[in-house]
Amino acid sequence: MTTTGRVSFVGAGPGAADLITLRGARRIAEADVVIWAPSAVDAECVREHARADAELVDFSRVTQEEITDLYRRAAASRQAVVRLHAGDAATGGGVQEQHDLCVRLGLEVEVVPGVSVVAAAAAKIGRELTLTEASSTVLISPESSELVSEFAALQTTMAATVSGARTGQFVEKLLAGGYSADTPVVVAYKVSQADELVVHTTVGQLESVVKQHKLYRPTLFLVGAAVKAPTRRVSTSATTSVDEPIRAARPTRWSRRAATRIATTRPDEPVPAASPAAEANPAWTAVQGIQQSVRKPAEEPAPKPKLTVVAAEKPKPPTVRASTATPKKKPATRKPKRPSNS
Repeated sequence: MTTTGRVSFVGAGPGAADLITLRGARRIAEADVVIWAPSAVDAECVREHARADAELVDFSRVTQEEITDLYRRAAASRQAVVRLHAGDAATGGGVQEQHDLCVRLGLEVEVVPGVSVVAAAAAKIGRELTLTEASSTVLISPESSELVSEFAALQTTMAATVSGARTGQFVEKLLAGGYSADTPVVVAYKVSQADELVVHTTVGQLESVVKQHKLYRPTLFLVGAAVKAPTRRVSTSATTSVDEPIRAARPTRWSRRAATRIATTRPDEPVPAASPAAEANPAWTAVQGIQQSVRKPAEEPAPKPKLTVVAAEKPKPPTVRASTATPKKKPATRKPKRPSNS
C-alpha cells in the first residue's frame, strides 16, 4: 500500500469503449473515484471496468474547487482516483495543470496514454498522415486556432480541432496560408462511436459540408495531400476490385503451429465455451483476467485469518484435595510422674 493517494490521468481513446488500453482499463478497475464527462467518454467504458462501489463524478457538473477537494481527500485517505480524458491524455485535455496540482498535494501521479482522435481518424480512412514530401503533421488545438495561417504556410498535413460554427473563418485562414481550394480535407466527427461521421471533401467545399451535416461542436479536420481518398477501379460487375488479383492467403508458421496444436488436442478434452459477452465483443476478453484479479479483493473479500494468541504458561498452584476419610485421633501424650519424697 502506498503512503499517499494516487491520481491517474487516463486517455480513454476516441470514443469507442473497446479502444482503451489495458493499463487504462486496469486503473479504472482499481479506482475508488472515477472522474469523467459522459459527453466525451462512452458510458460503456466506465460501466464495463469500474467497480460497483466506485464513486463516479461527472466532471461537467462540478467546479474546479470540488475537484481539488477530491484530490485532497485522496491524499488523506490513500484513495486511487482516475480522471478520464477523451483521446490521448498525454497530448491534450488540460492534463498538465492538473498533473502539477496533484504533485503539489503530495499525490502519486501518472499519465496513461490512449489512442488519439487523430490516430483513430487516420486509421479510419486508411491513410498515413506523414506519407508526403514534408513528412510531418501539425496538430492544432482549439486554443491555437488563431495560428492556422502560419501553420498552413508550411504546406504539410494539418490536424486541427475547430468549432464547426467557425468553419468559415478556418477556411479563410487555410486559403490565406497557401492551401488551394482543391486541397483534400477529411471531416472526422465522433470517430469510432456509433454516430461517427467521416467525410472526404476539399478546402473549397468544407464550409458547405459542415453546414449540410449540422456540425456545430468541435470537429477534427485533416488537411493535406496525405488524406486524399484512394481511387479504385471497379469491374463491370461492380462486385470486385480489379486493382489487385485475389490470391489465397499463404499459411504462416504461426498459423501452422496453431493448426498443429488444434489437431493434437485430445478428443476427450472439454473445450471451454465462450461467454455470451465474449462472443458479442471479443475485445473485452483481453481485460477479463485483469478485472477479476483487481476486483476480487474489493468485491469478494477473503476471510481474514484468525489470530491465535499464545500466552506464556504460568506456574500452576499446588492442588489441594479434600479427604473423605475420618481423621485419626492423635494419641494423648502422658506427662511423666514426678518422684515422691517419702
